[in-house]
Amino acid sequence: MITDPTQPLVVGIGGTIGGVSSTERALRIALDAACQQGFRTRMFGGADMAKLPLYDPKASSRTPEEQEFVETVRQASALIIASPGYHGSISGVVKNALDLLEETARDETRPYLADMPVGLIATAYGWQATGSTIAALRSIVHALRGWPTPFAAAINSAITKFDDEGGASDPAVVEQLRLIGRQVARFAPLAAGV
Repeated sequence: MITDPTQPLVVGIGGTIGGVSSTERALRIALDAACQQGFRTRMFGGADMAKLPLYDPKASSRTPEEQEFVETVRQASALIIASPGYHGSISGVVKNALDLLEETARDETRPYLADMPVGLIATAYGWQATGSTIAALRSIVHALRGWPTPFAAAINSAITKFDDEGGASDPAVVEQLRLIGRQVARFAPLAAGV
């Protein structure tokens, strides 16, 4: 893991409440691939997102956890968003975290995710929800003015099992996740105008 604060940052958002999930393990593989390309990484997993209160657009102040999340995304050169497919779409905790990015709407340098590359990952117990979850994530990223990377990973967790060592039972899935990390790393300098 790179900790040099001068290195560009890739932020990962995803997971589920209640322990490390397939979604978080998939996200970690993608973030590790970005790290291998020279990027710092910061992951907001299920435990982090569980600390974010439900987004209230009229709140006069934000919690320290909300402030940290928004400030970290502001510093990012790229994002990777991973969501489980719940009832055919993204999970509530992932959506709540993304709703909080409304705090960046009036930023002068980069409102929302303007011109930022965003990698997408969907996991579900079956194929049906993976495709609709990826489609929902793409729509949200477009609405936030970001650029979804060309490749997105749809993972059937009934077939692919992740392990505690950072791998998965299907090497092709691991390579797909690494491709997402490499793509956000490749496109991040283009978004920055380098």
